[in-house]
Amino acid sequence: MESQSQAEKVAVVASINDPIRRSLFEFVSHSDQPVGRDAAAEALGMARSTAAFHLDKLVEEGALDVEFKRLSGKTGPGSGRPAKLYCLRAAEIVVSIPERHYELVGSVLAAAIGEADRTGEPVGEVLSRVSSDTGRQLGEQAGTLEAVLHQTGYDPQPDGEGGLVLLNCPFHRLVGNHPDVVCTANLGLLQGAAAGSGDCTHDILFDPGKGHCCVRIAARNAQEPHS
Repeated sequence: MESQSQAEKVAVVASINDPIRRSLFEFVSHSDQPVGRDAAAEALGMARSTAAFHLDKLVEEGALDVEFKRLSGKTGPGSGRPAKLYCLRAAEIVVSIPERHYELVGSVLAAAIGEADRTGEPVGEVLSRVSSDTGRQLGEQAGTLEAVLHQTGYDPQPDGEGGLVLLNCPFHRLVGNHPDVVCTANLGLLQGAAAGSGDCTHDILFDPGKGHCCVRIAARNAQEPHS
């Protein structure tokens, strides 16, 4: 399944807030096998039609997946129609406000450590390269630098000089304890995203300061980072 936007993730969580859907979601999530409508309705003491309606809504919102299987084990003519069964999504749903993407930086750090361990190169050098390569892939997929910034939760806003200030750090909690490592990854990621998206109008600058991300997107030939 394609990556979900923050709004789509919030919608999934909101769909489980309904008491009936929450009870069905919990029943499915606690089952070690996909669950049919009849089993869910019987276990929770509700009409089959009610269970079917809300289970399908959970699928529609992205909280559950569905599969079809003949429960009798028979195949061929006369074996009956496959039953519609419900199960948890394989992909997890993580919602954070403000938006965070710790899985992204975690993947970059793990890849960098693994490569450094194999090659014997300094981890810092490998981290810059892996971060840049990851950002380049994101830029190629998104098409524009600004699209990458929105998709990864940086909350870009115009700075009044043709550039962008990033009001949110997607890796905020990690920066407090490991600023050098995380900011190195952050800078490489966005430099790679600019290159991958073909952005030739901005410079990606390291410009840490209170209240915004450590990276600033400056209009090319604009002022150097503030001291």
